[in-house]
Amino acid sequence: MTKYFTEEGSAETVNARMADGTNPRLREVMTSVVKYLHAFAKDVELTQEEWECGIDFLTKTGQISSEERQEFILLSDTLGLSMLVDAINNRRPTGATENTVLGPFHVKDAPIHQAGDSINLDGKGESCLFEGRVIDIHGEPIEGACIDVWSDDAEGFYDVQKPGEIPKWNNRGRFITGSDGIYRFTSIKPVSYPIPDDGPVGQMLGHLGRHPYRPAHVHFMVTAPGHKTIVTHTFVGDDDYISDDTVFGVKETLVASFELIKGETEWRSPFDFVMVPESSDPPPKAC
Repeated sequence: MTKYFTEEGSAETVNARMADGTNPRLREVMTSVVKYLHAFAKDVELTQEEWECGIDFLTKTGQISSEERQEFILLSDTLGLSMLVDAINNRRPTGATENTVLGPFHVKDAPIHQAGDSINLDGKGESCLFEGRVIDIHGEPIEGACIDVWSDDAEGFYDVQKPGEIPKWNNRGRFITGSDGIYRFTSIKPVSYPIPDDGPVGQMLGHLGRHPYRPAHVHFMVTAPGHKTIVTHTFVGDDDYISDDTVFGVKETLVASFELIKGETEWRSPFDFVMVPESSDPPPKAC
């Protein structure tokens, strides 16, 4: 055990202070955190002023956070960490629908609708028919699957962002599949929108020459007994930000087809959700 702090042995000295009875997973995680944090400071030869700037940034990130706004999640999203953690925890076989980030606008217990219903309550935007099947990895339909869907309005806002202005449950709903596994509903073709950029994360993006926009997408959460939950989006392929999502949420397999079916403002977007059996092995916990 290294008793005294030195630049060369800094990480080893800190990690040696953990007690013998420390939770094994917590020990593993914190050992790695300290190791790479100290390696980072040495690699860039972090100055005192830069360290103080970093502390100030994290302090302001905490100060602006609230029940309605989680700036640390926004920071994780824009650094790609949220997507990396999601990818590590949702590895699936080829052909299964890939996950992406949940996002901050999901609301539990959305109304359950009948197949074919419209969930566009304000009547604004370009109408779009969403349809497809929920199937297993062998292509068999899954009966009783719940498709929970939510998206922004024609101006890029979710109902929870403007309560009283946007009807509650606008472009939200749940649909249950029958024996054929088919789902179908009408909403709108989504539009791109910026994440909140009036705080520390927005300032960081500005300093890095990055924009705050997300490409147009629809959120889906698909659940079915005995199958792993799918939390994902489908994306509009010709969106200006499709290859430059500020939270790195786009995966190639999630770029959906949007086809004009009438005039210039009525669309159809077919997409099948492929589920895998639920794993019985829980991940280790650090706390």
